[in-house]
Amino acid sequence: MGRRPGLSARLKLTISYAAFLLLAGVLLLAVVWFFLLRYVPPEAVTIRGECSDPARLCPGTFIPGRGDLMRAFIPKAAVVLGFLLVFGLAGGWLLAGRMLTPLNQIAAATRIAANGSLSHRIRMPGRRDEFRELADAFDSMLEQLEAHVAEHQRFAANASHELRTPLATMQALLDVARRDPARGSEELVERLHYVNAKAVDLTEALLMLSRSGQRTFVSERVDLSLVAEEAAETLLPLAEERGVDIEVAGDFAAAAGSPALLLQMAVNLLHNAIVHNLGEGGTVRIRTTEVAGGAVLAVENTGPQLTPHLVATLTEPFQRGTLRVRSDHAGVGLGLAIVDNIVRVHDGSLTLTAREGGGLRVEVRLPEVA
Repeated sequence: MGRRPGLSARLKLTISYAAFLLLAGVLLLAVVWFFLLRYVPPEAVTIRGECSDPARLCPGTFIPGRGDLMRAFIPKAAVVLGFLLVFGLAGGWLLAGRMLTPLNQIAAATRIAANGSLSHRIRMPGRRDEFRELADAFDSMLEQLEAHVAEHQRFAANASHELRTPLATMQALLDVARRDPARGSEELVERLHYVNAKAVDLTEALLMLSRSGQRTFVSERVDLSLVAEEAAETLLPLAEERGVDIEVAGDFAAAAGSPALLLQMAVNLLHNAIVHNLGEGGTVRIRTTEVAGGAVLAVENTGPQLTPHLVATLTEPFQRGTLRVRSDHAGVGLGLAIVDNIVRVHDGSLTLTAREGGGLRVEVRLPEVA
């Protein structure tokens, strides 16, 4: 936005300091006039004393009038006011510069950040005041922005890599078909359909991941136990196909949020638990409980032994760990990343823990309905 040039904050403060000091001097002189000079007689008076010698002129006492006092007082008052004006301007300029130094540091840091350098920090020393609180808030904002930008850059790089794989595969299949026209097209079409379906799944997952981090929903009262049952019914065919048992238990657990997003969260957790399981004889348990301050939805599954280091990275986009899963249901590595986003926009917490006997336990804690 283009703005016309105006007075600097330092000059405005300087003029304000000088004007206030000058006003204080004028008020002081007005008080002197109001309480002292108005009681002085307008004309000068000479009081003669008595003399013992009548022929001798006795000296008298001269009492100046109001006019005499004003002629003597006004020039000196003008000098004092002029001194106050100069002193106010000089002192105000220095004082305003000292007071605005922290603001200049914040403005310089803002310009540096606007040029793309988010690693700069003000770290203003001294005791806490308004300027230092502003500087600390600015540093915190830069820290979060830097983390978000780094996360988005990493996400963009990973997304580009993941999308390039199916596209390159389709290109290779088409190149083979072009070089060998006699080759049957049935197998080619089948493989292209499979690779294209994977690319579509990945694109939809990327869209869901981007939307799940936005607070664009109207918060409603949601019973997590009903969400868990609906998610289990949705994925029951997949569980039966893989020979995994689903156990749903829990009482009424109310949370505030988006029913659609919370259902997506439960479906993703359950899908992840089914896919990364032992297969025949594996178990997935989903349980809801109401606790002080909110509601808890927990999903745990049997499966391979997981290391704490691997568990700590499972919510990152495209992180599939080292688990061996079937390619037809393995997903694209965004399930838990989407869950993490959904939990965060609901002001909840997500905890992943490796089970002692193998497998994973995921606990989602959401705040209570206000």
